[in-house]
Amino acid sequence: MRGRSHIAPEVASPSPSSSSSSPSSTEIEQVQWTDLPPELLFDIIQRVETKENCWPGRRDVVACAAVCKSWREITKEIVKTPEQCGLLTFPISLKQPGPREAPVQCFIRREKETSTYQLYMGLSPALSGDMSKQLLVAKRVKRATRTEFMIYLKGGDFSKSSNDYIGKLRTFNRSNFLGTKFNIFESHPQHDASAQSGYPSHWKTYSKSESPRVLMTNVNTAGISYELNVLRTKGPRRLKCMMYSIPVSAIEEGGTALTPMAFTNCPKDNPSPLIDSKGKKPCICGKTAKSGQSTALVLKNKAPRWHEQLQCWCLNFKGRVTVASVKNFQLVAAVDPSQNVSVAEQDKVILQFGKIGKDIFTMDYRYPLSAFQAFAICLSSFGIKAVCE
Repeated sequence: MRGRSHIAPEVASPSPSSSSSSPSSTEIEQVQWTDLPPELLFDIIQRVETKENCWPGRRDVVACAAVCKSWREITKEIVKTPEQCGLLTFPISLKQPGPREAPVQCFIRREKETSTYQLYMGLSPALSGDMSKQLLVAKRVKRATRTEFMIYLKGGDFSKSSNDYIGKLRTFNRSNFLGTKFNIFESHPQHDASAQSGYPSHWKTYSKSESPRVLMTNVNTAGISYELNVLRTKGPRRLKCMMYSIPVSAIEEGGTALTPMAFTNCPKDNPSPLIDSKGKKPCICGKTAKSGQSTALVLKNKAPRWHEQLQCWCLNFKGRVTVASVKNFQLVAAVDPSQNVSVAEQDKVILQFGKIGKDIFTMDYRYPLSAFQAFAICLSSFGIKAVCE
């Protein structure tokens, strides 16, 4: 086979809204809820959390967090991260590492007319139906020197000043005219009062006279490169992902990934939003290891096998991919033999992406990737890279 080589499969919740009220009535309401005994409040929210075992049914837990500050703090104390419980509760869950055991199963819907890509929680549109929950939306923008995929918490306002804008995937056509290299940038508010509470600004209700512009800062957290196929030899696309914000020690025995706990304020001189389990602010991993510093985690595509009868390259997607496509891939960790990483961890598929229908693709991710990072990596597959096929 020459030319395009297809890989075939083997045989927040919406934030609660409220009408604008006068400052006096708001203060009275806050005092009434705050006076509830903390012990009783803890028991109530814990019972709500226990019965909410799926997405998007966790809207009741989110509603509890939106009542007032005391409710929010107790809810944040009870609700665990996706790594611990396997559930997505708040918008910040989309930037936290996924579960270690079973992957989070999602699907992506592509709309060519509007150049938008929508990430949903669920197995597929047919199986999920109305129960599918939209997680992220990306808008493809072509500029003079580059192509960008702008990523938002929800659609509607596709501008960089939007309060829902959280990052982007970008390629520089000037320095990389073949379009084989991408960078993932995570964006965070610099001056946003609502960020102090741990929630993005769209959770707040502003009157028409209050429309603050959120200043953003971008952090390069990952690099993606596709290998050139100049000789047009047989084989699928080959890609490598350098995750600057994830140390390779995260997949070692006893290792942990850095977990953002809120959409924090990030001054220009220190834009890293990441913290560890002890609340310390770590350094972003570099491409090379420094003294006493872990190297960045590298992901590579899992090599498919050649199927003689089908005459195509195949991967075992365990039923999650049904259509042969050059875009299909699975990513595993690429580690040095000297590193303390078990064989099981090296063979574990961290991210898989594949086609199941016209403009419908599945995306399954797990620890240490977040939904945002996995979505951005999958978006790179939609770029035009004829020299890679």
